[in-house]
Amino acid sequence: MNEKTEEPKFLVDFMLGRLAKWLRIWGFDADYYRNTDRDGILLKSLQDKKIILTKDHTLSKKRAWKLVLIKSDFLSEQLDQVKEEFGLEFNREKLFSRCSICNVPIQQIEKIKVKNKVPPFVYENYDEFSYCPVCQRVYWQGTHLDLINEQLKNKKST
Repeated sequence: MNEKTEEPKFLVDFMLGRLAKWLRIWGFDADYYRNTDRDGILLKSLQDKKIILTKDHTLSKKRAWKLVLIKSDFLSEQLDQVKEEFGLEFNREKLFSRCSICNVPIQQIEKIKVKNKVPPFVYENYDEFSYCPVCQRVYWQGTHLDLINEQLKNKKST
């Protein structure tokens, strides 16, 4: 997506929880709708101006503000479909910019403030931390970042 185009915001249905989590990890706004109520997700999509991502064929036939039927059961293929459908770039700079649980942007926090919130090994070996202002979850750039960076390379991302 170019800089002038606003990135799409997603409302991911209850069948695609892993997809919602990974879109968040990669920095995209992806609310997870846990309810099975089809009318409810349609209304929320309209109110919040978010694109529904679903595997529900019945839901996909209903009139919606915007809706994409996800075809695959495999996460990597689901991510590829969303990437292609919207011209998204999985950008390392946006990685871990949102809480993977709450979907809100995370914020930097001073190291001293997380001393009792992370394992001692983590506190001793990392200097930069972020946290979610909603659920208070603390994040740091551990070895999982290497794994995700490898996945990004495989997706030929920026």
